[in-house]
Amino acid sequence: MKKIVLKFVAAGLIFASGFCFAETIRNSKAKKNEYMNLISSVFDFIDRNYVDEVDPKVLYEGAMRGLLSSLDDPHTTYLDAHDWSSLNDTTKGDFGGVGLTISKPVKSTPEKPAFVEVSSPIEDCPGYKAGIQAGDLIIAINGNSTEPMTMDEVLSKLRGTIGESVDVRIRRGKSMEFDRTLVRAKIEVPTVKFSKIEGTNIGYIRIIEFTPNTAERFQDALDSLNVSGYSKLIIDLRNNPGGLITSVRDVADKFIDEGTIVSTKSRISYDNTNYVANKENTKVRNIPIVVLINKGSASASEILSGALKDYKLAYLVGENSYGKGSVQNPIPLYNNDGFKITIAKYYTPSDTNIDKVGIPPDREILYPEFTEEEEKSFIKLQEDNVIAKHVELNPNMSEHDIYLYAKQLTSTYKLEERILRKLIRNEAEKIKPARVYDLDYDLQLVGAIDILNKENFHQLMKNSKTLKELQAEREEKKAAEENK
Repeated sequence: MKKIVLKFVAAGLIFASGFCFAETIRNSKAKKNEYMNLISSVFDFIDRNYVDEVDPKVLYEGAMRGLLSSLDDPHTTYLDAHDWSSLNDTTKGDFGGVGLTISKPVKSTPEKPAFVEVSSPIEDCPGYKAGIQAGDLIIAINGNSTEPMTMDEVLSKLRGTIGESVDVRIRRGKSMEFDRTLVRAKIEVPTVKFSKIEGTNIGYIRIIEFTPNTAERFQDALDSLNVSGYSKLIIDLRNNPGGLITSVRDVADKFIDEGTIVSTKSRISYDNTNYVANKENTKVRNIPIVVLINKGSASASEILSGALKDYKLAYLVGENSYGKGSVQNPIPLYNNDGFKITIAKYYTPSDTNIDKVGIPPDREILYPEFTEEEEKSFIKLQEDNVIAKHVELNPNMSEHDIYLYAKQLTSTYKLEERILRKLIRNEAEKIKPARVYDLDYDLQLVGAIDILNKENFHQLMKNSKTLKELQAEREEKKAAEENK
């Protein structure tokens, strides 16, 4: 009898909880309908009563921007017809502009104004050739502060007619500011550059962005390096802003025999996806691999570096990555505009999400920050414009010429010769394709080469930790500090 009663009570609880759940859904739906009616009423009231006649499109676009920005997610945005077209062009691999991947905070505070941040410059494009770097802030465009601008307004000012110029003011670090004039060009997004490191058996492949063509171009690079002969590999993902998840999956599949490459998780079950490696696609096995990352490595580039780290297939060198662990879906609307919305978060093979945290390198190698004196020298060097003038008078400078001129400049400008040589080289070669690598300037690449040539790589990988293990260590440390 007792057993029957318990079953009856349990059944009653299920019925009651089901009733409450249904009631909650009804209440939620009623609230949504109420708010939708309010928005519609306000829209109609403004249209009929505002002192001046209002274009309904203006109200619609304002409402869309407000609706999506209320989510406080910089990756969820309204896209008008122009921006929607630009998004499609970018995905396909070519568009017009200055060649900078940028982001902008949704909120602005006195401590952190909502200036435009450069996520990464696109190689061989106007911004890159002007020396703009990942982490730089664009604080003004054509003399107007970017703090109050929306992302749409920023894009409309940076993009425009090919051949016309746009003036930007750059802030680097805490206080160093300088101006650049960028001439808009057709931006064709490159995807892969490669070479064998001279004098070594190390192959070097830089993935600039993950486009529909990246996996094919990456395979071309591997095939070419196989012909020249290589037994170690450096994959450079620095300043790679990401791209298509299917593209990075196909590249990762060339290294991972089996198991999850990346998974996406959403509150809607059908948006959950598990991208799995296929052993038949594996092209590279049992060789030492170093992956270069920095603060400009985001999204898809973090998926690749995270997967190779979790499977202990690669050693990460550089600095902490950007930390974009979310997945966006562009949604078209029937009036030729649309919006981009975050639909899921992605997780590395060890089931770790790196959003707003990033991926730490196994070996941190940082570029020295400018001292106050060096900042002043750098700004004076830009204002004096002596390098451009010298290069104009001395075209076709050799490396020896660059070396001698840099040494000469040190008497006036208190900067490292390595930095001066880089600035001179950039100016002297600005009309040429960018070098595949620069061992004179690139401390992180030199560090990666030294690791592959001089250290016990097997032992390094044995001691490396998965992202899940690192996450557990962070949480344990945080808990210990809170209990003090």
